[in-house]
Amino acid sequence: MYIITKEIYFCYGHRLMHLQGKCRNLHGHSVKASISIKSEQLNQQAMVCDFADVKDCVAAFIDDVLDHNFLVHKDDPIIPALEANQERFLALDEHPTAEVLSKMIYQYVKQHGFDVDQVVLWETASANACYREN
Repeated sequence: MYIITKEIYFCYGHRLMHLQGKCRNLHGHSVKASISIKSEQLNQQAMVCDFADVKDCVAAFIDDVLDHNFLVHKDDPIIPALEANQERFLALDEHPTAEVLSKMIYQYVKQHGFDVDQVVLWETASANACYREN
């Protein structure tokens, strides 16, 4: 099995409204997403795929949906204030954790034809969440 990994960097804000720790408050992250693509065989150029193809796919999703966006749970009571101030935000069915974001990126890349091994989202230099399927 061959595996390549492309890293993408972006920023987002969120809060985890029912958490007892300090992350229940509004805050932001500068994160790294590591997207790993797998293949049993190499293509005609002796590659799993071109890193640029992975970057182009992921960058489109991240730029449109996640980067410099404020992520909230759909039931967050701050939503009316965000709307009233015409702030950019994305309301999710799940709490906007690193685990949920890694799954969102995984599913997007997979839907665009890549054989994704895993997506790891580094929320800090020492903490990450990973999503992969069996």
